[in-house]
Amino acid sequence: MIPIRINRHEFAGSLGDLGVLLPMAAGLIMVNGIDPQRLFLGVGLFYIAAGLYFGTTVPVQPMKVISSLAIAMALPREQIFVAGLLVGVMLVIIGLTGAMTRLSRYIPRPVIRGVQLSTGLLLMAQGARFALGTSSFQVANHAAEPFLAVQTIGPVPLNWILAAVAFAATFFLLDSRKVPAALVVVGFGLATGIILSNGGEPFNHGSALPAFLPAEMTSLATFSTALFVLALPQLPMTLGNAVVANADLARELFGPDSARTTNRALCLSMGLANIGSFLLGGMPMCHGAGGLATHYRFGARSAGSNLIIGGLFASLALFLGEKAGLVARMIPMSVLGVLLFFGGGQLALTVQDMKERSDLFVCLAIAAVTLASNLALGYLVGAGLYFALKSGKAHV
Repeated sequence: MIPIRINRHEFAGSLGDLGVLLPMAAGLIMVNGIDPQRLFLGVGLFYIAAGLYFGTTVPVQPMKVISSLAIAMALPREQIFVAGLLVGVMLVIIGLTGAMTRLSRYIPRPVIRGVQLSTGLLLMAQGARFALGTSSFQVANHAAEPFLAVQTIGPVPLNWILAAVAFAATFFLLDSRKVPAALVVVGFGLATGIILSNGGEPFNHGSALPAFLPAEMTSLATFSTALFVLALPQLPMTLGNAVVANADLARELFGPDSARTTNRALCLSMGLANIGSFLLGGMPMCHGAGGLATHYRFGARSAGSNLIIGGLFASLALFLGEKAGLVARMIPMSVLGVLLFFGGGQLALTVQDMKERSDLFVCLAIAAVTLASNLALGYLVGAGLYFALKSGKAHV
């Protein structure tokens, strides 16, 4: 295990994945009605617990399929809670039975790299949409920066200017040991958000502990929708990206220090966390490989980054109470998009160790199908191509 470090690089790395977490959290809070205090407290506790157990930098992200579908369809929060519970129970069962460990032995490296490439490209594309103002959330709000009072400076859209500044700062400071890029970019975003805020609710002290088991949990009438619309579509992506791809990337980045980051441990960690999130009334969460790549790219090297960001989210939840949701509005979406873009690029570049033409074709095929459809189908197509090519009966 890597000794816990608390320094500016760990702090910068801890902020690197906000581009995924904050926009999706904002959507779940505003569209689906999830309580912001419960959401951020769950995220904070999961970050801290995962860091202490695994002993390295460990990402915590929203479950993207569940969250994206729930936001797009404006589903009631009860269905999101139940979906998180169902996925959590399934992951615990998979982890305890050792099924994932056995299955992972037969998953070829090109298929893993294809999943990582696909996820990285998806993150880069979403980051570009945030920067350009074309994401579904921005379009629905008819504004590239929904939480800022200013949208243009003269004829130039403000989000283009913010994205350009954030991109330049990240590009030139990404490998700086003295001035971590994420600190500069997030600081710039916060300053902009405070200065150009469109007003809204003021920050008030609200230090109250949330109760467990919200009242709406007494009914499971939404079980079938939660299972078939949200939970089952989420499971393949979680197993492919948050388990297999994440464990592989952790070994690549941390070597022997990632000994605890096994397929079984990741399944159990996410399973228990989502059962706990159900009890708390928070959002479904996972350990996405993209989050690990992003944290690492911006400077995180130990569990210290988890303690920093986890402590920050937990403190905000306990101190601000129901006003904690305002945090999700503080950093402009174009700035978050830049963080997301570079983090996705870090993950996509893991494909560079694929030297064989056939292996690289498998990676590209998974990426193409994923971009056209979804990661689960991309994974199946890639696996089929890999074994067909290795049989010697087909060539590319």
